[in-house]
Amino acid sequence: MTDRTDQPTTVVEPSARTSDAVEAPTTLSARDRLAVALLLVSTFVVILNETIMGVALPRLMHDLDVTASTAQWLTTAFLLTMAVVIPVTGFFLQRTTTRGAFLTAMSLFGLGTLICALAPGFPVLLAGRVVQAMGTAVMLPLLMTTVMTVTPPASRGRTMGNISIVISVAPALGPTISGLILSVLSWRWMFGLVLPIAAVALVLGALRLPNVTEPRQARVDVLSVLLSAVAFGGLVFGLSSIGEAAHGGSRVATAATLLAGAAGLTLFVARQVWLQRTDAALLDLRTFRSRTFAVGVAMMAVMMMALFGVIIMLPIYAQDVLGLDTLRTGLMLLPGGLLMGLLAPLVGRAYDKVGPRPLLVPGTILVSTATWGMALLLGEGSAPWMVVVAHLTMSAGLALVFTPLFTSALGSVVPERYSHGSAVIGTVQQVAGAAGTALFVTVLSATAAGLAADGASTAAATAGGVHAAFLGGALLTLPAIAAAFAVRPAPAGTAAPAHH
Repeated sequence: MTDRTDQPTTVVEPSARTSDAVEAPTTLSARDRLAVALLLVSTFVVILNETIMGVALPRLMHDLDVTASTAQWLTTAFLLTMAVVIPVTGFFLQRTTTRGAFLTAMSLFGLGTLICALAPGFPVLLAGRVVQAMGTAVMLPLLMTTVMTVTPPASRGRTMGNISIVISVAPALGPTISGLILSVLSWRWMFGLVLPIAAVALVLGALRLPNVTEPRQARVDVLSVLLSAVAFGGLVFGLSSIGEAAHGGSRVATAATLLAGAAGLTLFVARQVWLQRTDAALLDLRTFRSRTFAVGVAMMAVMMMALFGVIIMLPIYAQDVLGLDTLRTGLMLLPGGLLMGLLAPLVGRAYDKVGPRPLLVPGTILVSTATWGMALLLGEGSAPWMVVVAHLTMSAGLALVFTPLFTSALGSVVPERYSHGSAVIGTVQQVAGAAGTALFVTVLSATAAGLAADGASTAAATAGGVHAAFLGGALLTLPAIAAAFAVRPAPAGTAAPAHH
């Protein structure tokens, strides 16, 4: 694999959209700043819903009279829909305007949120979550593609730092916000409070969002869409079912789903490689010809597995081992989420000055150190402040990692494939999140079941399971430290084409 050359070239002024090269601008135009700001706020709101249901499941089980495995579908269906839709967004974003994609995404998200808020029972609530996820799946690739299109290379780190807030902080804050809402209001308000924000964003987008890209016509490959659904849907569903299988669910069905997903992925990749010869691929995999992109995506997968695994594991530990209530659990995780949000813009500015490696190396070391600390220090009698310190350490490490990874990975891709690179990153995020959740939950369940069979108390068995899960996650983070040294800075300049 080869990276793009680092020879400086010129950037076409985004507002001009001509084919003549001009001197590279260093700041965004007012029009482009408006587009990025609106997309940032809107994407933060929609991504927040990815993890908001975790803390709410016990309340929903009681109010809707459903079992734990049934209630878990509110999260599983959301992830499943995201995994199926995101690979198609690379094609979709190239063939529609910025405003058109935004209005489609926010209309779907707003409609889904309204359905959830008014749902009379579980089936309607589940349907609302699926509609929400369809809108959410478009927003993240739209945001990343727009930023890479309009932002001058010299200031991309700063802007991508803000995107890191969306991608890492929003999922981390989901359980906290959910816990705060549920401590004083019913579960419907998790959607009722979001709905006005989504409506305002939709109106502002319709009135003010500029079109920063120009669409081009092409036929969609239906077979690729079907293979994509089987591949990524099968993998996410299978991974999400592993935890249920550990509790006595069908291991055969889980294995069959994972095999179907793997087979679908193999055929999907082969189909895309064939279609790339005529630039007709649904998801252009030539992005992986850049070694920086390939290494960055692999590291991103590991970091997302660690993030989502910890997000699901710490509330279980806090409530089932330490005996904390929902509100205190949410507040315990709040400092880490806020720290990521505060550090992300600073890391972005640092990236513009020093590049990726001086940030990635200490960042991966911090993430690994925090995970090892959780594995070795958190037990049945640990103090809550130890959880806060460990989570803060991990959050600081992730803040140092995400912005350099996003910026260098996408920056190493030719501009014509920004939308495809964004779709790849979004897809990897969903599959890795499901894989991380599955890994941590499966190890927890298997270990806790063994300890309980040996006579351990529920709290002691859960503590042992949590220890084993964190130990597995800690081992997973070690290769990322070595990989951090292989990430190169993105090219200093790029010639943006007149059409995307």
